[in-house]
Amino acid sequence: MKNSTHPRLLLTGAAAGILLAVAAPLAASAHVTVTPDAATAGDYSVLTFAFSHGCEDSPTTSLAIDVPEGIDALAPQLEPGWTVEAVGADAGIPTRVIYTADTPVENGFRSTVTMQVKFAEDTAGEAVAFPVVQSCVEGETDWVELAADGEDPHELDAPAPLVTVAAASADAHGDGHSSAGAEATAAASTEADPVARWLAAGALVAGLAALAVAVLRGRTRRS
Repeated sequence: MKNSTHPRLLLTGAAAGILLAVAAPLAASAHVTVTPDAATAGDYSVLTFAFSHGCEDSPTTSLAIDVPEGIDALAPQLEPGWTVEAVGADAGIPTRVIYTADTPVENGFRSTVTMQVKFAEDTAGEAVAFPVVQSCVEGETDWVELAADGEDPHELDAPAPLVTVAAASADAHGDGHSSAGAEATAAASTEADPVARWLAAGALVAGLAALAVAVLRGRTRRS
């Protein structure tokens, strides 16, 4: 009996582990997220807000992103398929940016909107929240929840997108762009674009092959 029970327990545990591993990213993808989720104070960052769901099964019609305090500059990006409105821009930094879809985004399809921001120096060491109201053909979801002290943010039903702001490094340039930030951006671009890596590698191989052919032809002519 013990020999037959242990494999069943192992299979049950493995199945539970697989379900948890699959459920975690699925739960995360059900949120409105921001990328990158880290930035540098005094530097410019391009924030991309993404979603792949509606309100329950209802298509998404708009995202209204509240602009928090601690933003020194902000420029919403014009997105194909979206109408962009910067609320309060006449008085300086917009207080809200509203992206309205030209055609409602069906549930299950991923879409993104983007803005460039500059975090103030005094935001260093803070997690800056960008509350989002997602409106749909039917209903809406307020992504505004913040974790209390000691609370796991992953347990929130509708967390607000957060960006953790670090202090500028000592070797930051005068234009507000640090060399560390540039290196991180370059590394992220390389990691995010494997096609570019393969193309570069292919070009290198092709160049070496052409060089070998040229050398062989030269030797043949001399002989």
